[in-house]
Amino acid sequence: MQYMLLIYDSEADSKKRPDAEKKAEYEGYMTFTREIAQAGKLKAGDPLEPSTTATTVRVRNGKTVVTDGPFAETKEQLGGYYMVEAKDLDEAISIAARIPTSKYGSIEVRPVMKINM
Repeated sequence: MQYMLLIYDSEADSKKRPDAEKKAEYEGYMTFTREIAQAGKLKAGDPLEPSTTATTVRVRNGKTVVTDGPFAETKEQLGGYYMVEAKDLDEAISIAARIPTSKYGSIEVRPVMKINM
């Protein structure tokens, strides 16, 4: 089964982290990504540009409304994702717990719905 691991962190707090900590986090991500890829668990994954680059689209009464920024004002922003293959939720949680941001942010684990077309 595929799971999306959505990575949330405070962009403001991230900017304040010392360079050495940012470098260690980057190296942690590279190691984690390499390990899950070698284990055949990685399906996709990328970091996202800051939330200030986001555009939100809504259609209301037949009109498309476009606004700058993310949909909700929150302390943490979606910073990236991994799509992984896991045998069950327990394995997906185990993988998510290894993501470096899980130490100070949060990782949302969500099954990917399969649609037969």
